[in-house]
Amino acid sequence: MEMKSLSEELRSNAYPGRGIVIGASEDGKKAVIAYFIMGRSTNSRNRVFVPYEEGIRTQAFDPSKMEDPSLIIYSPVRVLGNKTIVTNGDQTDTIFDGVRNGISFEQSLRCREFEPDAPNYTPRISSVVRVDPDRKQFRYAISILKSANGNPESCQRFTFGYKIPIAGEGHFIHTYMHDGDPLPSFEGEPKLVKIEGDIDSFTNMLWENLNEDNKVSLFTRFIDIKTGKYETRIVNKNK
Repeated sequence: MEMKSLSEELRSNAYPGRGIVIGASEDGKKAVIAYFIMGRSTNSRNRVFVPYEEGIRTQAFDPSKMEDPSLIIYSPVRVLGNKTIVTNGDQTDTIFDGVRNGISFEQSLRCREFEPDAPNYTPRISSVVRVDPDRKQFRYAISILKSANGNPESCQRFTFGYKIPIAGEGHFIHTYMHDGDPLPSFEGEPKLVKIEGDIDSFTNMLWENLNEDNKVSLFTRFIDIKTGKYETRIVNKNK
């Protein structure tokens, strides 16, 4: 698979929607996580990321402007032991509860489908990152639940697993191929992308290359593979 430039992928796409990036830092010492949200409607743009427990949740920037909170307010990132769960919806809680009860990441999502937001039927993208300090290694999995080319009668499920990731490499998945009406769902495997820089330069690169009109919020985290300790950055357009 051809390795793509993450900055070019973002810069060339005005509306990838919501996106997840998982990979390994250039020096191979840290697990790298990023999650961003974008919005076209006033309701979607009226959001910020705020810290919640060891992860984050979305919150209305101006509560008086919040319309339908469903599909808008959720916890994108939650932590369970050595596992960090990242998703674009309330399936974060589904995975958290499933894994806590001994159910696998993939099986936990069997009860979920794409979002009921016709005509887009936005895919549910999810990931789980497992850091094992004892072995000084980590692995991750990425899932997408999507309609069959816009047909809500069929849900297609794909899970991709990555064990002992390569330094400086990661994978990027997003909800939409590009802007449109209806919005076309992501197609194919998560994109192989290059991971560069420390957490601040990585965060700045992502934020600067997201479309200025549509970007809303960004979360990044670097987890030390030897210790499990992490650094987090949160950037909100609404301040």
